[in-house]
Amino acid sequence: MIRRRHILAAAAFAPVALVLPRAARAAEPRVFQSRRGTINGIDPVAYFDGNGPVAGSPDFTHDWDGATWLFASAANRDAFAAEPLRFAPVFGGYCAFAASRGYLAPTIPEAWSIYDGRLFLNASLRARELWTAELPNVIARGEANWPAILG
Repeated sequence: MIRRRHILAAAAFAPVALVLPRAARAAEPRVFQSRRGTINGIDPVAYFDGNGPVAGSPDFTHDWDGATWLFASAANRDAFAAEPLRFAPVFGGYCAFAASRGYLAPTIPEAWSIYDGRLFLNASLRARELWTAELPNVIARGEANWPAILG
């Protein structure tokens, strides 16, 4: 039975939750997830084939780094499984520009770049443009911030 004192105690605690340090709250996942899946359900290997963003299929999946990755084909899944660090986006698929500024942001599949053999995703085409203008320093700043920005 819920009593009045329980309700009052819960109401008194609510403001405390708002001021807890970030470390006391749950950390963000290491890999960007959306309602469509890991990195928006896009096959990361397809970016390296020059095909840009290609939707993955639930028929071809691989679990790695705490996430289920989708692929357009068994061949892409197998390539990723053999060398996930080669194909996985830097900064866990979060926005590379945001990581360079010390925060996390979701990404869109169309705002991608392959630089120095590594896949980078950004929150928007404008963020990709700003990120590209600061290469390679922007990568070093993002790497200095990563993974502490996960919380």
